[in-house]
Amino acid sequence: MHKILLFIALLFAASPGWAQSAADRKAILAILDRQTADWNAGRVEEFMNGYWDSDSLTFVGKVGVTKGYAGTLANYKKRYPDRASMGTLKFDILKLDFPAPDVAYVIGRWHLTRPQVGDAGGHYTLLWRKLKGKWVIVSDHSS
Repeated sequence: MHKILLFIALLFAASPGWAQSAADRKAILAILDRQTADWNAGRVEEFMNGYWDSDSLTFVGKVGVTKGYAGTLANYKKRYPDRASMGTLKFDILKLDFPAPDVAYVIGRWHLTRPQVGDAGGHYTLLWRKLKGKWVIVSDHSS
């Protein structure tokens, strides 16, 4: 009986679907919710708090690959210089998985409602890491 229970416990521990807790999922969704609120309030610097503050951050977008937190922030400010261009952001999460311990993978859609300059939208893939107990986006591919 003990061997069966040990086998079941090992099976659960080895399964990637159970590797992360519900708290990790909730934390990532909370960060995305906070980013949405910050964006919709025009707070680009606060929106960036969801990203890894590192020169190793990568952002892949329509203009190519940007390396680093500072470059990513500069690109956001250049592309969205005012509230009209920022519009109102909405994220739709299509998939949230944990492929490895302290790693998360999010696929979703983004949409900006912008009555003055026209709506914009697309899809994104976010690679997250849990660093020093905090979830951060280490790579963003948005198109």
